[in-house]
Amino acid sequence: MSAPFRFPRFFVTSPAPCPYLPGKTERKVFTELTGQHATDLNDALGRIGFRRSQGVAYRPSCIDCAACISVRVVAGEFQPSATQRKMLRRHADLEVTACKPWTTEEQYALLRRYLKMRHPGGGMADMDESDFADMIEQSPVKTYVIEYREPSVDGRPGRLVGACLTDQQADGLSMIYSFFEPDDPKRPGLGTYIILDHIIRAGRANLPYVYLGYWVEDSRRMAYKARFRPLEKLGPQGWSRFEPDQRELPLGR
Repeated sequence: MSAPFRFPRFFVTSPAPCPYLPGKTERKVFTELTGQHATDLNDALGRIGFRRSQGVAYRPSCIDCAACISVRVVAGEFQPSATQRKMLRRHADLEVTACKPWTTEEQYALLRRYLKMRHPGGGMADMDESDFADMIEQSPVKTYVIEYREPSVDGRPGRLVGACLTDQQADGLSMIYSFFEPDDPKRPGLGTYIILDHIIRAGRANLPYVYLGYWVEDSRRMAYKARFRPLEKLGPQGWSRFEPDQRELPLGR
């Protein structure tokens, strides 16, 4: 009797500087997502902490560090805080559309503004239009670009203020990468709103979880993820609830 699909081959990257913790190095284990069973493989790997990038699933495999922790929100039990309810009301006029994963010039221009203001020295700072198209369009699984626009005028689409590359997995939504209008005084907290919108949509679709990627306790860049409760983390014994320290959480994103 033959197996329904071939067991994937895994590879390990060379060590590189960690983007989250100064002085640390990172290493990743990864495998290709190809063939007719790519969706099933991505779902299975997602449940054990892997993330997707184009046609590859990866997770940290650092030699002397285990700071990166996979986290997910329990969508069906989520109750927004007073601040989060205010954020939902503030941006309730936005028109949200789940688009096919095809890039547009408008999306790329928004990404460039976002990277320039929020991550000027990051690994994506030099991303050109071809790189952006690869990130969005090269997906072997069910993927959307969720667009957030200001209200349409005279039948014309409103201004694009946010977008998120999102995978729909068997047990939830996986937020691959989000970007939004940075530091717009008329639209504060768009990053938070995009996560809230995903949690609400997952709950309405009876999808149990929203996967937020990795949380690093000592990285302020990752601290915002701890504001969405109930939160589960992946440990040696599987997924479990946890309560991150909220003493120094940033107020907005």
